[in-house]
Amino acid sequence: MNVEDFIIYEDAAFIAFNKSAPLPSQPDPTGDKSLWEYADEYLGQKSYLLHRLDRPTSGVILFAKTEQAAALVSQQFQNRETQKSYLAVVENAPLSMEGDLVHFLIENAEKNKVFVDKNTKSGAKRAELHYILRGSSDRYHLLEIELKTGRHHQIRAQLAAIGCPIKGDVKYGARRANHDRSIHLHAWKLTFWQPFLKKKVSLIAELPNETLWQFFNTIVKNADSIRE
Repeated sequence: MNVEDFIIYEDAAFIAFNKSAPLPSQPDPTGDKSLWEYADEYLGQKSYLLHRLDRPTSGVILFAKTEQAAALVSQQFQNRETQKSYLAVVENAPLSMEGDLVHFLIENAEKNKVFVDKNTKSGAKRAELHYILRGSSDRYHLLEIELKTGRHHQIRAQLAAIGCPIKGDVKYGARRANHDRSIHLHAWKLTFWQPFLKKKVSLIAELPNETLWQFFNTIVKNADSIRE
């Protein structure tokens, strides 16, 4: 893998990649080489992973080159000062064209899965997102999603909870797996404050070169309603 082909942004303090699926963001029990390891090799030094993407998810992922840079931007993630937009291809259209989803999630580490719980006193964590239906094919539907919280498997679990599982995501109710073990969830945009340049940086990860994604890519590029 030539990691340089996946770079979408680089400056003196940060580097961002468009992660392919099912490449792991960081080392995992499989022993498969991770994007983090590729980043370290490319930079010739230790890098700092600022957030994670699930292995079957593609899209923008940001690393810091120094500990100071990592601390400053990690704080932005923790304080929800970054903006993250995703695109998801789902099997069923939601009942409303646009809406806010609020659920309470309980994580099962043994199964690496989260479950929706109505009992807020059970230790479940609040998860919130906003979605917009952007287009449909004859069988699938494209949602743009803005995260309000950053819970583990949040988008996957919340969409499944309203009867809209992500294509390929059999863990959360999809009819069948994708042949490459990916799911049709893409981290599309990330905006953060570059503390050394003192400006906002907006990153966009192009959609995967796959037939269904490219069908929806035409809709994304041609729709005037897609926010810049």
